[in-house]
Amino acid sequence: MNYHKKIFRPVENTDNGETSSETVFFYEQIGDIVRGTYQGGEIVSGQLLARILSDASLDMRYQQINKTGEIRTGICHSIPEILSDGRIRLYESWQWTSGDFSKGNSIIEEQNP
Repeated sequence: MNYHKKIFRPVENTDNGETSSETVFFYEQIGDIVRGTYQGGEIVSGQLLARILSDASLDMRYQQINKTGEIRTGICHSIPEILSDGRIRLYESWQWTSGDFSKGNSIIEEQNP
């Protein structure tokens, strides 16, 4: 799986999440490590770091600052699907490791450059 220089946007998120269709994720990959930045919508600035597992899924940690100035952190497991047009869709199960520690699910899709 190649995540290098991919751009993603959320298409679904549970209510306790902070990302929206206005959030843009920029991924880079070096070996089996993915790092990324994201911003937009309620998120002023975010960073993620993930390891690609043997099934091409991502074991991820993230941190972000929202518009109210809160620093939020979490963990995420993302399972990829290759769409008919070759783009990547990620099915994400995540949990906050700060704040209310709630869990959620989201779907993000690769955007054409």
